[in-house]
Amino acid sequence: MTTDPATASPQEPGPPESGAVPGPVEDAEGGAGTGADGAAVEARGDEGEAGPDTAGADGAAGAAAGDGDGPDGSGTADGSSTAADGGEVSEAAAELAAQRELRERIERRKAERGGPIAAGGKLSGQAADLLAAVRAVESGAQVDPALLRPPAPAPAAAGPVRAGAPAPEPRPAPRSATPGTVSAVRAVLTEGGAPEALAGPVATALGEQAADALREDPWRLLAVPGVRPEQADGFARALLGAACGPADERRAAALVGWLLERAALQGHTALEVSSVHRALTEHAVPDPDEAVQHALAEGAVLVFQDDEDSADGTEDTAPQESADTAAPAQPTTAPVLLGLDRYALAEESLADGLARLVKTGPDDSWEEAAKAAPSPSAAELIRAAAGHGLVLHTGGEAARVEPAALAGAARALGLRAVVAAHSENGRGRLGAEAVTVTGLLTGTEGPGRDEDGRFALDLLVVLDAPQLDVETAALLVESLPDGSRLVLSGDPGVLWSAGPGRVFADLLAARACPQIASRTPDPGPVGELVSGIGIGELNQVEAPGKEVVIVPVRDAGEAVHRTVQLVAESVPRAFGTGPGETQVITVGHGGSAGTRALNAALKQRLNPGPGRFGGFDPGDRVAYVPSPGRTLQGSVASADQDGLRLDCEGGEVTVPRERVEQDVRHGWALTAHQAAGMRWPAAVVVLPGDAAQGLSRPWVYTAFGRGERHLSVVHGVDQALPHAVATVPSQRRTTRLRPLLEALLTPAAQP
Repeated sequence: MTTDPATASPQEPGPPESGAVPGPVEDAEGGAGTGADGAAVEARGDEGEAGPDTAGADGAAGAAAGDGDGPDGSGTADGSSTAADGGEVSEAAAELAAQRELRERIERRKAERGGPIAAGGKLSGQAADLLAAVRAVESGAQVDPALLRPPAPAPAAAGPVRAGAPAPEPRPAPRSATPGTVSAVRAVLTEGGAPEALAGPVATALGEQAADALREDPWRLLAVPGVRPEQADGFARALLGAACGPADERRAAALVGWLLERAALQGHTALEVSSVHRALTEHAVPDPDEAVQHALAEGAVLVFQDDEDSADGTEDTAPQESADTAAPAQPTTAPVLLGLDRYALAEESLADGLARLVKTGPDDSWEEAAKAAPSPSAAELIRAAAGHGLVLHTGGEAARVEPAALAGAARALGLRAVVAAHSENGRGRLGAEAVTVTGLLTGTEGPGRDEDGRFALDLLVVLDAPQLDVETAALLVESLPDGSRLVLSGDPGVLWSAGPGRVFADLLAARACPQIASRTPDPGPVGELVSGIGIGELNQVEAPGKEVVIVPVRDAGEAVHRTVQLVAESVPRAFGTGPGETQVITVGHGGSAGTRALNAALKQRLNPGPGRFGGFDPGDRVAYVPSPGRTLQGSVASADQDGLRLDCEGGEVTVPRERVEQDVRHGWALTAHQAAGMRWPAAVVVLPGDAAQGLSRPWVYTAFGRGERHLSVVHGVDQALPHAVATVPSQRRTTRLRPLLEALLTPAAQP
């Protein structure tokens, strides 16, 4: 869309000017970390954020294969860290148990194959068949159809939680390693010429035997987020000398795992084997096929082949031909995929649990509640939930009243119903009875669990469902008791989760349950603008009350100046709000108009100070990222020997001193991925000229929809904005949930 420069004078400090609006793409990360010096590079790069909405052009492997992070990057700066929600003892025990369980699974797989497979040896069973098919396809040879036939799906399981078993828990935050372990790791790093700053992350990632493991296999340094292959290669050469080279089996296995971890930061739960082969070739692996076989033999990765629709994770929207005109069906070959154990187990467990919910029977007692619903859309949702165990609900911000009405109707019938939101900000917009997804899983919020470890409820309504990654969704579904009902509600136009998977989109594409589309539109000029963006149109909207304002700028410096002016003066004066009620949203953390630059300028204007607490002062507005994809806003209260004390949404938080640099940023400005699922009275979206290549429709839709009463757009991307809204959809994510669920629900798969 074009804009009239006359709508706003860049130098005039007056109130916001009305007009229509444009927007860009963000660096997609929910994380807040910086890398260590030397070999410790940021996991994503300054522009890269945690969402896979910026996967590379080569599909799944684009960003995973390259050494540079794209504008939307991947996961968090410290992809291995999550919030510590429980006590230290239980978290440490849970982490050790998880590590033991993973090692046991790997050993079982090795034992089932008759022992470790030597490098260059041949796999047996389905893995060997699938890899043979891949080689045949790539060479153009004839492929035996029997090799490509997917295995018969297993019947739906009731979930991993059994009577008397402990409840499933989110993956705990890794605890700080012991001083002795860190010291031993530091000695190995120094010997190999790596920065000592990596000692703590290495010890955390590899455990108590980290020093021995690193000396035996220097490429395990790649397990530390931010370390790149060339850095691990240099470290290995320093330790091993002439005993190592590009063909080293240890290097090959580590690279395969690293590629899949990078892909997970981009949102993929698996990669096509052909993409992994290409990426390994780019990293000078002489025999990629042998490298993949060795990684499979070591249990580092798993191999899959699902239905032919599993590769791109996109819904088939092509019109169907009639029976009379349809062309003969062409045989298709499903891609062979590689994936990490944790995401494979999560996706399969999630599919099993969802299939179990689909089989929940109807309840006719809800009809009177449906008749009393506040709107036709709410009545339709209530009837759908009464008849089915799994229901999807789509709509914008105004549509949130419909699932809330459903929960209220269920409670009136004497049922135990809970509404969970993605963030504290989202929970606060629902009322005292709502919870956050994290609080529900950890038991700090909600009804608790029954004697079987399941949630003590009959109906769970999850809002902001597009923000569910596959692991979180699996934990939720595993925790639901038999006979309960699950309603997933959200806006399908927003950015996807910061973590791997596209759960909500996969379920919509699978059409395995009722889908209720809200007919409640978002009100006002902002709602009208965002609704148009959702269908690919950047429309001019009437904004008589200055609800939508566009502020043209010539460069990044002017963008920062105008943003500070809007937050500190123009918006508060025009709408009677305080600076704390206006949220700035920009394209990434780095760059001349990223969150770092904007936050520095906003701090200088709104809360100047020396930054005596590790760069922070009391009263600073902050964004605390305790785990990937989860952002808590708050302010600095104080600091002491224990760490930085924050007043956050939901209560006081103390961030340990060693985690402050990684987990806390100033929070006047956020990225769009961080802001997803949250709303403020006013939003200022900053689009500097260098954001043009990162723009996509989901980014613009998400960023522009964060303001309830007002939206200002600091616009410097010219025609890139309307072009992105009209032509740039979500990037691909390779996932397996849809074919897994479809296989479980086909008649042949029923027990």
